[in-house]
Amino acid sequence: MNRIFLLIACLLGFAGAASAQVTIASGQAIEIRISGVPQEEMTIVNNTYPVSEQGTIRLPFIGTVRAAGLRPEGLASSIEAAYRSAQIYTHPTIQVLSSSDETLKELTVTVGGYVRNTGPVKYVRGLTLYNAVQAAGGPNEFGAMGRVGLVRNGQRKEYDLRQTKFMNILVEPNDTITVPQKNWLGQ
Repeated sequence: MNRIFLLIACLLGFAGAASAQVTIASGQAIEIRISGVPQEEMTIVNNTYPVSEQGTIRLPFIGTVRAAGLRPEGLASSIEAAYRSAQIYTHPTIQVLSSSDETLKELTVTVGGYVRNTGPVKYVRGLTLYNAVQAAGGPNEFGAMGRVGLVRNGQRKEYDLRQTKFMNILVEPNDTITVPQKNWLGQ
């Protein structure tokens, strides 16, 4: 008989925990994963999204979706319906990952060396190496754009940002960019 009461108590505790599931709030970061769509489009949608102060997120192809006040599975259903009704995807499966204490820290890249304003630069999707340097005020009179360093995951590469082919290199959050001093040739 004690086992039955213990089993009932456990089930009631689990039901209570399930009903106390997290609701999404403004200022929170949520991760969205999509499946059932072409692979190249999965990489466009799969991302971490900030919930705006207005309680919305902005998704590729469908725009603004209300998120605050919803549970993750409710938001997932809402996003799936929005993609279907816009006739973008016929059978999308959305997974929303969230936690109550997960707030969005501002994503940045760090730009240092011979630029006008050293320090963090706000990361936005599509930020290029050249744009990050320009967001730091551009090179100062001593900065060499021909040998700009990019450090990512402990690996350092050097790019000549005077050449167009290197200007569109995408940066990632937490990258470090350094603009070195010009050498004796002025480069």
